[in-house]
Amino acid sequence: MPKLQSRLPQIKDYPAHLDKMWDKHIQPREDDAPTVISLFAGCGGSSLGYSMAGYKELLAVEWDNNAVETFKLNFPDVPIHHGDICNLSVDEVLKITGLKPGELDILDGSPPCQGFSTAGKRSFDDSRNQLFKEYIRLLRGLQPKVFVMENVSGMVKGKMKLIFVEILKELKASGYQVSARLMNTMWFGVPQSRQRLIFIGIRNDLGSDPTHPEAEQSPIISKQCISDIEDFSDREIKDIVIEYGKHHPGGWNTNPVIYKQIKGNNAGCFSLKWLEWNKVCGTLPAAEISLTGIMHPNKKRYLNLQEAKRIGSFPDKFIMLVRDKAWKLIGNSVPPLFMRVIAEFIRSNYLVIQNG
Repeated sequence: MPKLQSRLPQIKDYPAHLDKMWDKHIQPREDDAPTVISLFAGCGGSSLGYSMAGYKELLAVEWDNNAVETFKLNFPDVPIHHGDICNLSVDEVLKITGLKPGELDILDGSPPCQGFSTAGKRSFDDSRNQLFKEYIRLLRGLQPKVFVMENVSGMVKGKMKLIFVEILKELKASGYQVSARLMNTMWFGVPQSRQRLIFIGIRNDLGSDPTHPEAEQSPIISKQCISDIEDFSDREIKDIVIEYGKHHPGGWNTNPVIYKQIKGNNAGCFSLKWLEWNKVCGTLPAAEISLTGIMHPNKKRYLNLQEAKRIGSFPDKFIMLVRDKAWKLIGNSVPPLFMRVIAEFIRSNYLVIQNG
């Protein structure tokens, strides 16, 4: 990996790069812009990536109230279905978008991943593990040229591999050539080491075998990402965190031996993380636990929301609402710059010929 890193270009001014990508997002769409529908859209991480790549989003689907309100603020021209995807019919999607089956360029979606995540209980019976069936139902009805489905790496680990095999089988049975690959966002312009499972499917009649983009950027360390941000935080640090910080040996994870010696137990230890200036940030969690969070590299405080947005590759101008809920939205989102790379790769390799 060091040899690969040395050969790759690097984004020199990351904040300026994010501003440039936001400008691409707000530009009018070209008449021949490729089209996308986003299922399980959240606050718009994937949607922003497609928009940065010049796509026209015809519909977003999301049920969470805060996510929908956030989405509307940042995508005022995109229709959004606010409700349970189980109640959304193919006919309704076609009516809203004005499409016929087979005309859509990309169907995108990230079915909720908490049931697969290694950070959770990883239960087969978790109802969230079955929402991929709604994605497949709409996929079969809409018959887009390409689909992209994203999920956590935990889907291909341990007992959850059985569900992965089932999903792959159903996707292929929907009439697509399918490829699935684990990809780390830090090689695609995102200052965060976040491994995600990306499914890409090409409709059988198009005669192409799907592939994935290769690493294209050297990792961005934390200092390049957030060093210019104002020093503030609205969260009070617990005494145990301050005391442990005096003894922290460095690294992303908290040392459980030292933590237990100070506190007497390990409660909260494993969700307390430490950013380092000269390293890439680890994976941002979907929510901050009240006792713990992610500590700033050289300040006695937790990361603030603007810093979390930067690490998640959301531009500063992207509007977030309530701070606690915003952290969850960022943690659950596909990093926009990561999805932009995938969107551009698909556009240049699979859509240009078909739409040309």
